[in-house]
Amino acid sequence: METVIAFIIIFGALVFFHELGHFIFAKRAGILVREFAIGMGPKILGITKGETIYTLRLLPIGGYVRMAGEDLDTVQIQPGHRVGILLNKDGLAEKVIMNQKTMYPEILLLEVEEADLDKELYIKGYDEEEKFVRISVARDAVIEENGKDTILAPYDRQFGSKSVGHRFLTILAGPLFNFILAFFIFSALGLMQGIPTNEPVVTEVTADSPASEAGMQNGDLVKEIDGKAISTWDELVNTVQVNAGSPLAFEVEREGEPLEFTITPEVSEESPEKVGVIGVLYRSPLEKDFLGSFVYGAEQTVFWFKEIFRLLGMLVTGQFTIDALSGPVGIYKTTEEVAKYGVFTLMSWAGMLSINLGIMNLLPLPALDGGRLMFFILEAVRGKPVDRQKEGMVHFVGIMLLMLLMIVVTWNDIQRFFF
Repeated sequence: METVIAFIIIFGALVFFHELGHFIFAKRAGILVREFAIGMGPKILGITKGETIYTLRLLPIGGYVRMAGEDLDTVQIQPGHRVGILLNKDGLAEKVIMNQKTMYPEILLLEVEEADLDKELYIKGYDEEEKFVRISVARDAVIEENGKDTILAPYDRQFGSKSVGHRFLTILAGPLFNFILAFFIFSALGLMQGIPTNEPVVTEVTADSPASEAGMQNGDLVKEIDGKAISTWDELVNTVQVNAGSPLAFEVEREGEPLEFTITPEVSEESPEKVGVIGVLYRSPLEKDFLGSFVYGAEQTVFWFKEIFRLLGMLVTGQFTIDALSGPVGIYKTTEEVAKYGVFTLMSWAGMLSINLGIMNLLPLPALDGGRLMFFILEAVRGKPVDRQKEGMVHFVGIMLLMLLMIVVTWNDIQRFFF
């Protein structure tokens, strides 16, 4: 149950901040946001505030911000339709009832000849006395169809009416907020538990390892490797990882006495990248520093950003296969393992996942935020938008391929963890 709660909180927070980025920038651009949803599938809870409904949905595997003008959002009234119209005190239509059997007091019944609910906002037609009338529609009018109310979205409040720059920023804001969330998580870690000093001091030497066989001991401070000065543990790790199978000359300091060792990193069998290891562990002492915590947050965000991009590049170049990818099942099982090491480790895992979510969404693939951004860039270069039907077809194909990939990855996770 603890794992379930941790998974829901982490995944919910990542999705919430991602969608919050879209939401805030959409509002700033003047776009009408119809729904802010956390989760996918059937609605569990819905609260309407202003013109937006905030919903919690059953499956905690995503979320979305539904903006006016996207997909099949717009309401169409065709000639020949019979509609009921309620007028406000200014004589504007404040509610248009379609396919509604219940009669309202003072309702105006109209057989529609022509309607424009996007730009000019009017309905023309014949009333019950066969008189031809033109009714202006209020900008915030409600369209009721089959008992469901939809707030009217004039064209200037639709996503597609905004400039390329506004649309670009609205979509970019989702991944951007994931990076911001990661920064605050890592900064909070620095504030609560302290900042690792990152000194290249060996905390523990594992038995029967290259380091142990060479004579390295707990507490040794690594000063140089192959004549190159080492000032941080990260520098030590990076040097060892890229030199699997190559002898390295270590210069260390033990209780003030300089010592030298020759150690050959062996290939790690646990890593898909086949990196070098020498069998030493590190537990950095921690120090409290208020301003330094935010520097630490930025450094960790940049570090994981680069690391995930590096791993992504290895996947693209075929250095490891699709079997190394994890879906929701794999993330859940890893969260279960990480949770055993306490809340701070769990927070670090959440920060890394947030960066990963942001980067994955920026990939220039159809249906992802990155794919939409590519269409905006293409529109800016061409000076005109790509045909919406063609773009929609590309995104549809992309969604199908992503769903297929998700099925494959999830099946691999199930086999890996349960069989």
